[in-house]
Amino acid sequence: MTRRTVLTTAMTAGFALAVQPVSAETVITDTKGLTAGMTKFKGADGMEVPAYYAVPAKLAAGRKPPIVLVVQEIFGVHEHIKDVCRRFAKQGYFAIAPELYVRQGSVTDKPMNEIFPVVAKVPDAQVMTDLDAAVAYAASTGKADASRVAITGFCWGGRVVWLYAAHNPKLKAGAAWYGRLVGQSNPLQPKSPTELADKVKAPILGLYGAKDKGIPLESIDGMRTALNAAGNTKCEIIVYPDSEHGFHADYRPSYNEKDAKDGFTKLLAWFKKNGA
Repeated sequence: MTRRTVLTTAMTAGFALAVQPVSAETVITDTKGLTAGMTKFKGADGMEVPAYYAVPAKLAAGRKPPIVLVVQEIFGVHEHIKDVCRRFAKQGYFAIAPELYVRQGSVTDKPMNEIFPVVAKVPDAQVMTDLDAAVAYAASTGKADASRVAITGFCWGGRVVWLYAAHNPKLKAGAAWYGRLVGQSNPLQPKSPTELADKVKAPILGLYGAKDKGIPLESIDGMRTALNAAGNTKCEIIVYPDSEHGFHADYRPSYNEKDAKDGFTKLLAWFKKNGA
């Protein structure tokens, strides 16, 4: 067995049951030069919210790294999301991924049909305040610059990126990976990203796949139309013609290495261009 096979096998338990088996292509980012691990912070309601964070171990004198919120897929804060945090830390960010379902329950040991009922109970308002609290926590460590905040998210988290851009007027930039843009309104999730397009103030980079069966091109065009109608020229949506849903998820069969790497490169340039 190769070292990669051993490492991938060892961390398989850190993924949701619904995404087994884990692909041999799974990217593994080490913690060399980083401070990383689990932590906790208090949400607005006093609830302790677990989170994974990663930050450069050595900070330049007088300079604190910008914060990037990493928002989980529907499968929660598993090994892939933690790895993404380490990737950002290697690029000089304080990355933090809060467990946003903590009040509703864990999804790591559940099949897909048991994950949806948990996620359906998560209020958008709760997610927004937990992300605010994550920023405050990062700033409280003395190792992050709260004036430079960015956000990225995948799948379920991709939708959250658009919502947070409408919620936090101080957000510098965001990147939404294949996040749902429309949906049935309900008391816990009252508005879709398309319905909030006129409230989005931060520049958001949307990264989508043309072969995504769950997010039709019509909904992407609808989001573009809504942004244009709102006079929003700061946002950009890229559609990769050969990719499907989850094309950044290197631990799944949907992974498209070329588009995933291109998207992440564009994300880093987008954050830097917009001050994050």
